[in-house]
Amino acid sequence: MVETKIREYTKEEIKEIRKTRTPIPEQDAVARGKNFEEVALGYTEEQALREANRCMACKKRDCVAGCPVEVPIPEFIQLVKVGDFIGAAKKIKEKNSLPAICGRVCPQENQCESLCTLGKKMEPVAIGRLERFIADYERMHGSGGGENEKPKPTGFKVAVVGSGPAGLTVASDLAKLGHEVTIFEALHKAGGVLVYGIPEFRLPKAIVQSEVDGIESLGVKFDLDSVVGKLYTVDELLERGFDAVFIGSGAGLPMFMNIPGENLNGVYSANEFLTRTNLMKAYLFPEYDTPIKKGKHVAVVGGGNVAMDAARTALRLGAEKVYLVYRRSMEELPARKEEVHHAIEEGIDFKLLNNPVEIIGEDGWVKGIKCVQMELGEPDESGRRRPAAVEGSEFVIDVDTVVMSIGTGSNPIIPNSTPGLDLNKKGYIAADGGGATSKPGVFAGGDIVTGAATVILAAGAGRKAANSIHEYLMSKVKN
Repeated sequence: MVETKIREYTKEEIKEIRKTRTPIPEQDAVARGKNFEEVALGYTEEQALREANRCMACKKRDCVAGCPVEVPIPEFIQLVKVGDFIGAAKKIKEKNSLPAICGRVCPQENQCESLCTLGKKMEPVAIGRLERFIADYERMHGSGGGENEKPKPTGFKVAVVGSGPAGLTVASDLAKLGHEVTIFEALHKAGGVLVYGIPEFRLPKAIVQSEVDGIESLGVKFDLDSVVGKLYTVDELLERGFDAVFIGSGAGLPMFMNIPGENLNGVYSANEFLTRTNLMKAYLFPEYDTPIKKGKHVAVVGGGNVAMDAARTALRLGAEKVYLVYRRSMEELPARKEEVHHAIEEGIDFKLLNNPVEIIGEDGWVKGIKCVQMELGEPDESGRRRPAAVEGSEFVIDVDTVVMSIGTGSNPIIPNSTPGLDLNKKGYIAADGGGATSKPGVFAGGDIVTGAATVILAAGAGRKAANSIHEYLMSKVKN
């Protein structure tokens, strides 16, 4: 057991440290723009203890209400305060199977931290940073054992389609309940969007693999390179002996603007650009000779987290100039504030209140992107002010690569191969609050139901679906 020296804080010291969050160490902005190593370096033990002592251990526990998987936040932070880091890890894992991932990429500022009582007058407790610290500590020092005791087998088999955060969570929860679980993953690596979408500098793939290994240790089987809807249909899985199927295949269908020039060489969807870089390891050239155009002048169209990932990836691949073209203002930008802050630090050029109208080419390759200036009018149905083009304001940015990051749609393979599976008007699978679909024994959750969302929301959907699947299977015993 690793001994931790506990720092005892006086009441006066705690009063003082509550005023500001403990900064997290980061790579230098200039240096990190040239490598794919993780930007945020994580808390030291001393920093974690300081931040944990900012928590007021509120009785109302509003922060828990803001967490989609209801992590017992005050309880795990109290364990951090006394130096019981392994106990804190076990407390988190009572609700969250992916703490090292969620601590890095979840938008805590819009969830648990937004409801932190301390945050009403000062900066909220850095809950995500503490979660990351605890998960990393456990990975480096061991878990103490005992948490993976095998439950009594139920005799039921469940197929999980997709190994993203929803699939991993539902598989973990069902395995802990004694069900036999097999995850079918279309790609050659487990993790879904965690491995193909989120760059190494935000989420190291070794971290994802560690979480996957932990779930595999529960007895979950992984069937990789298996495209459900092509290799087997959902109905065939049920016919092959699975008692229930969970669909967590995500929202991986790229969207485009349908403007002239989108078929030119040098135009990517963000999905393809990031998949080639992350999953296919284009960033490790020449060790991996993955084909990808490493543009010198790159325009990324969009304003979400994926757009930030694409822009910062292009920079690290060697771009001299990266533009972020977004049709609204900084105030409406949907990406996490931390990611925007990092992008600005690294030199990404934000072309706000601009919208592409044409991609200009020469000899079949991208030569530039024509944009029109926008102005904001009245709020639309999303609550954000609606952008409108300013007549006669067109201009051209000279670029050789364009990455479209304006959203994704429902992965169509499973809906198209599953008769009787109801969809909503946007083409996503229709499911109730527990993930039950129109087909008996078939459940769904994550982006394939909600559209592109956050890792923790997908994990929350997986947790709810696991409870519903367990109830469904246990009802068969009674019958």
